[in-house]
Amino acid sequence: MQLADLQQRLRTLGAAPIHEQHLLRRWLRALPLAGGRHDASDFLPRTLREALPQVQRQLDGLATLASEHPAPDGSARLLLSLADGQAIEATLLPREGLCISSQVGCAVGCRFCMSGRAGLQRQLGSAEMLAQVALARRRRPVKKVVFMGIGEPSHNLDNVLDTIDALGTLGGIGHKDLVFSTVGDRRVFERLPAGRVKPALALSLHSTDVARRRDLLPRAPLLEPAELVDAADAYARATGYPAQLQWTLLDGVNDGDDEVQRLLPLLRGRRLMLNLIPFNSVEGSGFRRPPWARAVAFNRALNAGGVLTRLRRSAAQDVDGGCGQLRARSARPAPDAPPAAAAIVLHAAG
Repeated sequence: MQLADLQQRLRTLGAAPIHEQHLLRRWLRALPLAGGRHDASDFLPRTLREALPQVQRQLDGLATLASEHPAPDGSARLLLSLADGQAIEATLLPREGLCISSQVGCAVGCRFCMSGRAGLQRQLGSAEMLAQVALARRRRPVKKVVFMGIGEPSHNLDNVLDTIDALGTLGGIGHKDLVFSTVGDRRVFERLPAGRVKPALALSLHSTDVARRRDLLPRAPLLEPAELVDAADAYARATGYPAQLQWTLLDGVNDGDDEVQRLLPLLRGRRLMLNLIPFNSVEGSGFRRPPWARAVAFNRALNAGGVLTRLRRSAAQDVDGGCGQLRARSARPAPDAPPAAAAIVLHAAG
């Protein structure tokens, strides 16, 4: 479902633009459409006011919580059910952040990621992406939203940009606290600067070696790392806030001195920050997380060479909750177990 569908529904119930904005703003900020503190529903047209319980149920049904998997770092992986029975994931992050999904499945097929194992199932509508934020805000404050969950946002560009616009206006989230993550697509660099809300950019780089990156990201657009870095730097300078480069550290693959020596001249002087994220294990991938000491050495070498680099601990590693893993586990019941038992096993894993 799209945000435009919700807007049209409200208009057929008699909503003027001011009523529509009022109700969508309350929904996105996890406030009841009617009642509660600062209730202003009495200024709505009668037909709309009488339909609010039904509208509230429709909004609440866009994404519902199937299970929650908290981790000691303060994050929590959420397995969400959509109205058509499909499952997606969102992650409550420390420091009032939220990671949301933009697709059911993914077509890029990154070899170290679970999300694309079964390919792309369908796009998420803008209303379904906004529903993830509304649901999360009912659980805790959310002041930052990153599009880094299941899916490649550039493959669902119109809907993602509509979502970003709504969050940056009605949702009350600062533009630089909306983060568009992508493997790289020329359309992204053309359209992001033209939007009313200009999000921060996170570019999944993962290697400076052309052949290695194409092997790791087999269906990403055929753009070379240097071209991607140039485009990310240009967008960062246009918006006034740094872009992020995402780098999943894989033991013996992209954590060597050869990558450091190529990264230093490529990134020096750029308005970019490199995020190093040790691999979150994925069953059957063939990859391993590098030793922590090696990750630290990689980080120090880049910082010492003048490249702003941060070594992160991937959220929810303790619950084996990398993107797509909860969804995959939910679709794979335990052998000879009824559905209810499978659900219990899944929840206990968190």
